[in-house]
Amino acid sequence: MPKPPLDPQSYLGLPREKLPRHIAIIMDGNGRWAKRQDLPRIRGHEQGAKSVRTIVTHCARLGIEALTLFSFSTENWKRPRDEVDFLMDLYVRYLIAERDTIMGNNVRFMHVGRREGLPASVLSEMDQTVAMSRENTGLKLCLALNYGSRDEIVDAVRKIARDVQAGRVQPEDIDEPLISGSLYTAGLPDPDLLIRTANERRVSNFLLWQISYAEIYVCETLWPEFTPYDLDAAIKDFATRERRFGDV
Repeated sequence: MPKPPLDPQSYLGLPREKLPRHIAIIMDGNGRWAKRQDLPRIRGHEQGAKSVRTIVTHCARLGIEALTLFSFSTENWKRPRDEVDFLMDLYVRYLIAERDTIMGNNVRFMHVGRREGLPASVLSEMDQTVAMSRENTGLKLCLALNYGSRDEIVDAVRKIARDVQAGRVQPEDIDEPLISGSLYTAGLPDPDLLIRTANERRVSNFLLWQISYAEIYVCETLWPEFTPYDLDAAIKDFATRERRFGDV
């Protein structure tokens, strides 16, 4: 049974317009959490998946428009084969297990990243979850899976080049909106708030175009221990920032 919506004013003491429309999270620290517990790394990924469920539900209750989670980068294929295989199986299990949560909270599930290279089992379950949640009108949950921002920009440039070659676009028509509309995140607002857990201070090839004006929040909490209270702290910190976008 989904929990009722949260009113930002009574819950956080913030008017709705002070909340970020789009939150992006680099979920770091699964391996370190497992090591601290003297557990295999894969147990950290399992625990991290539980944090995903909690944070997705919390964002949906707060009325956040979009949440993008950096789950598996194109560089992560370099990890040990058994860990990669486990992660791919975990995505399949997650997509199946969380459909009730997604539908019960009116969440629209989306994928950002390259499909090429992902196992057929992951693509099948992902496509089914995308299709079944397509008409949902609440939180847009974007799973960045097999994602790299430089690859995304390359793919966007190739798409625009094909349109120019076909005569659908003139070179002088290429502008920021056209490029934004050619990215995997087309149709979404740019992230207002970028959160990175585990005290890491890199953007790691994540949404490089889209986070040009995002506020960055780094916390020491490892992702498997990240709770709605940690998210609330990030949102409250965001609300104190003065966003001038180059103005005075």
